[in-house]
Amino acid sequence: MTEFLDLESQDGVRMPWNVVPGTKQEASNCIVPVSAMYTPIKAFPNMPMLPYAPLRCRTCRAILNPFSIVDFAAKIWICPFCFQRNHFPPHYASISDDNLPAELFPQYTTIEYESSGETVSSVPSVFMFVLDTCIIEEEIAFLKSALSQAVDLLPDNSLVGLITYGTFVHVHELGFGQIPKTFVFKGSKDVSKDQLLEQMNFFLKKPKPPTGVIAGARDGLSTESISRFLLPKSECEFALNSVLEELQKDPWAVPADQRAPRCTGTALSIAASLLGACVPGSGARILAFVGGPSTEGPGAIVSKNLSEPIRSHKDLDKDSAPHFHKAVKFYEGLSKQLVHQGHVLDLFACALDQVGIAEIKVAVEKTGGLVVLAESFGHPVFKDSLKRVFSGEYDLGLASNGIFEINCSKDIKVQGVIGPCASLEKKGPLCSDTVIGQGNTSAWKMCGFDKATTLSLIFEIVKKETSDATVQSASNQFYFQFLTYYQNSSGQMRLRVTTLSRRWVAGPGSIQDLIAGFDQEAAAAVMARLVSFKMENEAEFDPIRWLDKSLIHLCSRFGDYQKDTPSSFSLSPRFSIFPQFIFHLRRSQFVQVFNNSPDETAYFRMILNRENVANSVVMIQPSLISYTFHSAPEPVLLDVAAIAADRILLLDAYFTVVIFHGATIAQWRKAGYHNQPEHQAFAQLLQAPRDDVDATIKERFPVPRLVICDQHGSQARFLLAKLNPSATYNTESPLPGGDIIFTDDVSFEVFLDHLQRLTVQ
Repeated sequence: MTEFLDLESQDGVRMPWNVVPGTKQEASNCIVPVSAMYTPIKAFPNMPMLPYAPLRCRTCRAILNPFSIVDFAAKIWICPFCFQRNHFPPHYASISDDNLPAELFPQYTTIEYESSGETVSSVPSVFMFVLDTCIIEEEIAFLKSALSQAVDLLPDNSLVGLITYGTFVHVHELGFGQIPKTFVFKGSKDVSKDQLLEQMNFFLKKPKPPTGVIAGARDGLSTESISRFLLPKSECEFALNSVLEELQKDPWAVPADQRAPRCTGTALSIAASLLGACVPGSGARILAFVGGPSTEGPGAIVSKNLSEPIRSHKDLDKDSAPHFHKAVKFYEGLSKQLVHQGHVLDLFACALDQVGIAEIKVAVEKTGGLVVLAESFGHPVFKDSLKRVFSGEYDLGLASNGIFEINCSKDIKVQGVIGPCASLEKKGPLCSDTVIGQGNTSAWKMCGFDKATTLSLIFEIVKKETSDATVQSASNQFYFQFLTYYQNSSGQMRLRVTTLSRRWVAGPGSIQDLIAGFDQEAAAAVMARLVSFKMENEAEFDPIRWLDKSLIHLCSRFGDYQKDTPSSFSLSPRFSIFPQFIFHLRRSQFVQVFNNSPDETAYFRMILNRENVANSVVMIQPSLISYTFHSAPEPVLLDVAAIAADRILLLDAYFTVVIFHGATIAQWRKAGYHNQPEHQAFAQLLQAPRDDVDATIKERFPVPRLVICDQHGSQARFLLAKLNPSATYNTESPLPGGDIIFTDDVSFEVFLDHLQRLTVQ
């Protein structure tokens, strides 16, 4: 694994196949697609920053890189993608073998350009807060305190706007300092951008321009009319805090048999139109704080009558959710508008019931927004995550206005990207006919992303069989180049370029080479994104069957065995953990939707689709660490056999972190032994997992939920649900002091047994 981690720490890339199958047939036999998990703006401490513009190939626009062939005498470089010969411009005249520019250094395969021509744009960061007021007083109090803390953390020059909504949408004019002043819109009907500007008196002093798009101070809006609604924090802090202090529950009476009339869709639409008119292309963020389901106006997910339940997975499968498709269509339109404006939608959903994440997902994902799901605005998951968005410590490194482009060798095509981005519909010879995720393009818009955001790029090998062995030895490298053009958190425009080269193999002797280059963690992460994508987009798709078939084909191609003797089956160490990943993926919340609402499933998949390989693997197969008196903390198998009365277990399942005290430890803790001076060691044992958890929580967004529980307690279910059921209620003799799981699920041993039998057939 270490060599794959080294590649990641150099380029931010993990590929399932680091030796690429060279022909179309070979690639389809490999089951796991040729793909890459790429973190576009991963922080590299020693990456050079070049203060000049990049040199591009004149045919394919690829950028000069360490794999280009350079003729120093003739001052010519040959592009590795299209083999075009390019002349160096005059300012490269002094280059020679021992005087290379940084972009040709072999170790600088990832490099950044800072173009001096484009200085910092004048628009500071913009935050539009959109608050739901149809929530109980207690929740409003939690929300107020969290927001006033967040506003304190904002930079002084950032522009702030505020919209509150319930039955009606209230747009607050923060620039009118004397008394609070709001514009009110009816929640049940959608307002177009022109109507909005007209009704909010944008054209009182300056008439509306007869033609063209109204966008920002450049095109037809006076800066004073913009500053009525978007003010620098330093100027509007008092007005904003006084509005927040006065904030009350939506005053309209709600009959006992009805839900509150909540117009989330209208409020978000008004926020998007207002930002589109005032600050287009600025990387502004809409932060939506939602406390319940939308019941009114466009984007409603359920009617007001409590007799109608909110849609479940069963309803979606049977197509009997009356509001679902209409709401999704509305949010697809909103996402197009936001992507066009370059704005981001962040969603903070805090409610015991569903709020409609499954519908809003498309708008959050395509704009690269953040999403947090918690039970209440007072829950640490919400409060700590919100602080992380703004505070400098463990900075998320938010970037905006990104454009991501791919260039690759002519035998490779791009099927698409699964991750938080939107297609720019730049069609060309690189695009494959098969589309996965955001496809049919070689450029994507990333309105908002951070230094951990990871895209999954799916490729297709189009090279037909080559009978000629001489051709193969001549150039057996495939090249990939990823360009990310973005605005960093301090407003400078940057261009990050990563160029990769991977050897390809084909023909009878290639299997050992493929095995040597297989990265099973990256493969598990790609398969998880792929199965989630298929479950959402293919009708009648059976995920378990698809995963099982893929695993059986993979094992029969890359395993060692004699036909029809299961006991002879073995896998190389490069593949040995992959069946275990698939076993846990089949049981994970990404594939098993039972016991999860559509909102929760959408939430888990959104986070899976933006995290890097290491974090994705923890979501698929949680890590389990054991703490005992006899040994240092050590990883143990994710199995019910790991439970013992005298040990503490720490389960990290990414979304939840569980500290589980064995029965004896729990008794000692309840007896207060850890407070007695002679039991210092016990106090340290209890504290050790807490310290490790704090370190984990600090680096994660959204902040995970912490569960501290005891063996046989009700919350122990958080741990038991993730363990391999090697001992169930059917087992002959369970371990003394251990535990059993009440389930009919197959255990990993049985799963492997069946896998071996089917593989060797």
